[in-house]
Amino acid sequence: SLIKGIPADQIFLGNGSDEAIDLLFRIFCKAGASNVITCPPTYGMYAVSASIHAVENIEVALTENFQLNAAAILKATNDDSKLLFICSPNNPTGNSLSTVDITQLIENFKGIVIVDEAYIDFSSDASWLTKLDQYPNLVVLQTLSKAWGLASARLGMAFANKELISVMNKVKPPYNVSGPSQKVVLEALQNAKNTFLQVSDIIKERERLKNMLRNISGVLEIYPSDANFLLVKIRNAKNVYEALISHSIVVRDRSKVHLCDDCLRITVGTMKENDQLMKAFKHVFFKLLIS
Repeated sequence: SLIKGIPADQIFLGNGSDEAIDLLFRIFCKAGASNVITCPPTYGMYAVSASIHAVENIEVALTENFQLNAAAILKATNDDSKLLFICSPNNPTGNSLSTVDITQLIENFKGIVIVDEAYIDFSSDASWLTKLDQYPNLVVLQTLSKAWGLASARLGMAFANKELISVMNKVKPPYNVSGPSQKVVLEALQNAKNTFLQVSDIIKERERLKNMLRNISGVLEIYPSDANFLLVKIRNAKNVYEALISHSIVVRDRSKVHLCDDCLRITVGTMKENDQLMKAFKHVFFKLLIS
């Protein structure tokens, strides 16, 4: 509450952000009748939850520069549209989505608008937490899995008006954030300065990695990122992905995702890890060039 500047009665704590997503479906959607809106390419769990709950997922793709098509989203909605999921900074593209577009959607979508800010700590943009009191239909998701490095602790957060948070707490299973997880999280929160320093280092390494990748001949495009990863368009992406695995380096092959043809999603590591990645990249592209 102190770190986020949000009253405790407007904060939901659950078993990862995925639980918050699941609860929103259970609370607001009716199987076989309701629908939700997602904007691919985006985080895959929204579609998975829709399928689990037998709720129609209406997909309205991002534009070619990975921004929301607000007019198309509103046109696609109907009286059964209950949830709209927006991921900003977006996964897997890494960019932040237009504040103007998100505002238009919050003000005009008749259901609940969920802004997933899993990567907000790596962005210079302001969090939508500052708008909670202004918009009663806004839910903001955050997590300790990324910047805080606590993915295995499985602690996700939802922020909204206190009435909505009260309902989420009534529906969630009791005591499902374990004691050991709570202990680890409390220790991390008491050392928040370390996390902020790590985030600063990651942002610096993100820029250094971007500059190094620009000098690789097989790299076709590096997309803007406000996250802890870069989406990179690469010649022969699938072959490069498999070759990197042979060097014990794992990235994410996103080449089959809509609008992400020949793209790999590369997490920003430590300086040493990023140097190892670049060494492997140069070796892989040299082998592909002469083969």
